[in-house]
This record gives sequence, C-alpha cells and structure tokens, in this order.
Amino acid sequence: MLQISNAVAIPDDELEITAIRAQGAGGQNVNKVSSAIHLRFDIRASSLPEFYKERLLALSDQRISKEGVIVIKAQNHRTQEKNREEALARLVELIKEATKQQKARRPTRATRASQVRRVDKKTHRGKIKALRGKPID
Repeated sequence: MLQISNAVAIPDDELEITAIRAQGAGGQNVNKVSSAIHLRFDIRASSLPEFYKERLLALSDQRISKEGVIVIKAQNHRTQEKNREEALARLVELIKEATKQQKARRPTRATRASQVRRVDKKTHRGKIKALRGKPID
C-alpha cells in the first residue's frame, strides 16, 4: 500500500513497476544491470476518490498521458531499490500537489503615487528623446 494521506492509499496492484536499463554514462555495468525504474499508474482505473482523479486529469503535466496514465522514470540512483523509492515518492508528491487548494487571487491596484511617478518618467523620457532630433534653424 502506498499511503497518500490519512484517508487515501493506493494498493500495490494498481502500480505497474518495471525495471529497465538506465541511460547515460556508467561504464560496463550500465549495459548489464536494469537499475532504472519505470512506474505506470492509470488514474481512471485506480481506486482514488473522484476528487483526486478529476484534479490529476486536469493537470497539464508532461508525465500524464492523454489516456490518463502517469509515467514516472527514476534513474538517478545506482540501485534499483532507491530508484523505486524515488519513483513512488515522486508519484505521492504529484498527487499531493494536484489536490492542494490554490489561493484565490485578490486583485490589487497601483497606488496613485506610483501612477504619477510612471507618467512623470514617461514625459521625462519623451523630452530626452525629443532633444536627440536635429536642431530647428
């Protein structure tokens, strides 16, 4: 069981974890050992509450496919176990981020003094540019 919060958990059978060979440098060992982890999690077929599913599917994250499958590849560590832990931690973090409530934006206005300063700067700049022209005879 992968624990997301006190009330929400994902059963292990809903996670598809496969070991693959890592990319990049690593000498002879990288060609022999499958230490990278490829984690797949189908949002629609999962037992997550509907609120979680809706929020995850609404995200515009490159790790979520059009079919609603989260794909995470972990290959930072040398061992398969650490990469597995990292992939699961990234999945939990993604789900938690999706369910956080966004703070409502409160519209603000520029102060009167800042508006006056802006207009003064514009007129001053315009005068400087006007002086660059050819002198009138």
